[in-house]
Amino acid sequence: MDSADLSTRLTSLDPAVGLRAVGALHRLAEQVEASSVARARAQGWSWEQIGDALGVSRQSVHAKHGK
Repeated sequence: MDSADLSTRLTSLDPAVGLRAVGALHRLAEQVEASSVARARAQGWSWEQIGDALGVSRQSVHAKHGK
């Protein structure tokens, strides 16, 4: 699903279509977050810096991504 298609689906009057689009958006956001956190860690960012950038605690981001 490309961004134009996603945008159209998010504004659909059919709740089923809109909700599936929201699910796709959540999955995309999770993928972008995971790759950005991995990049930040590879560049030496601390968990605290990453948490600050995401607006969450360092413990929260470490629990989610600190494998």
